[in-house]
Amino acid sequence: MTVTTIRFFAAARAAVGTEQTTTDAQVLDDALGALPAADPERWAALRERCSYLVDGVTTRDRTTRLDGVSVVDVMPPFAGG
Repeated sequence: MTVTTIRFFAAARAAVGTEQTTTDAQVLDDALGALPAADPERWAALRERCSYLVDGVTTRDRTTRLDGVSVVDVMPPFAGG
């Protein structure tokens, strides 16, 4: 079983209420959906628009498997880009 660190940036950090957490979920969407977010409604809407860096590789596919993945960075849309 792999433990994956999930790091949150900007609006994602505010919605979740923490800078990082760990998960043993097998699929990214399962990990994201299981978070005890500080603002669950905002987090549910925001994660639809985020990009994810899975061990440094960008994806928007939340069905991505986390087997062997060390770090996922949650990157919300930023102004101007």
